[in-house]
Amino acid sequence: MKSVILVGGVGTRMRPLTYETPKQMLPLVGVPMIECVFDALARHGITDAVLALGYLPDRFIEAYPSGVIAGVHVTYAVEPEPLDTAGAIRFAAKLANIDETFIVVNGDIITDLDISKLVKFHRDHRAEATIALHAVEDPSRFGVVPTTPDGRVIAFVEKPPRDEVPTNLINAGTYVFEPSVLERIAPTGRVSIERDTFPELAAAGTLYAMADDSYWLDAGTPQAFLQANVDFMLGHFRENAVAGTADGSWIHPSSTVDPSATIINSVVDRNCVVKANVVLENSVLLPGAVVEEDVEVRFSIIGPDAVIGALSRLDATCVVGANVRVEPGSRLAGDVRLGGV
Repeated sequence: MKSVILVGGVGTRMRPLTYETPKQMLPLVGVPMIECVFDALARHGITDAVLALGYLPDRFIEAYPSGVIAGVHVTYAVEPEPLDTAGAIRFAAKLANIDETFIVVNGDIITDLDISKLVKFHRDHRAEATIALHAVEDPSRFGVVPTTPDGRVIAFVEKPPRDEVPTNLINAGTYVFEPSVLERIAPTGRVSIERDTFPELAAAGTLYAMADDSYWLDAGTPQAFLQANVDFMLGHFRENAVAGTADGSWIHPSSTVDPSATIINSVVDRNCVVKANVVLENSVLLPGAVVEEDVEVRFSIIGPDAVIGALSRLDATCVVGANVRVEPGSRLAGDVRLGGV
């Protein structure tokens, strides 16, 4: 079976980290997020996938020049212009000559969804398209999907006001499509799967949805990215937990951590330096980051080759971009973003 993976977004919510790196290439415990997506697909018999690329496409192509990710053969489909979600799916699927039932996945969704079960549900209901659903506390930030008892989608409501949501079941970003869906998508221009194609399919009575209680996380915000790293270490969406220290952290062997440092629920990626009397809690250091003496970093992300000056304190939620130097003695907290283009 084949799949289309959507990775064309610019990653606005993860800036400044995404100015130079697509969010799907940001690492979870040293492993690019996109590889976690491919691992999940491979476990369910996906042999070929098309990466629908838009933003910084060369980062993906250069990282996987063999055209294989986690054992899955990859075709690169670079949009000639922004096509939105449905347009990107059509462009990628046509480029790869997909002419049978296929899977579509949003590339920043981390899940252990049973894709095989979703495909069976799709076929049992003779659906034209099927959406995986997930229950969330605040569905107003997502596409909300009310259904009949047998799973037929009544409507597709994109980001409704909080006091008007018809259900807490949201679009979980994994779909099963028949090739006929592609013919419902205009061949040119921007077309949204959420605002255009799904409502059309729902009106036609051919759109179904399956609720599932699997692990699910939209890893496109700094807070969710931090949570994804912790969950990766604990094995919540993998077969095994990552071997780490007793306090649940992971330190790459190439990194240097002073014995006086306290590392709690954190990731220290390759070639990092953590100096004396540092406290690192619920945070991620990306490759090459340096944290100087007597620094406290909590619930924050430190970008590649960034330097946090001595005697500084960073609290939730700071995002420090690549190559940024935080001056010694700095005090930062809140939604602080340092770095840009």
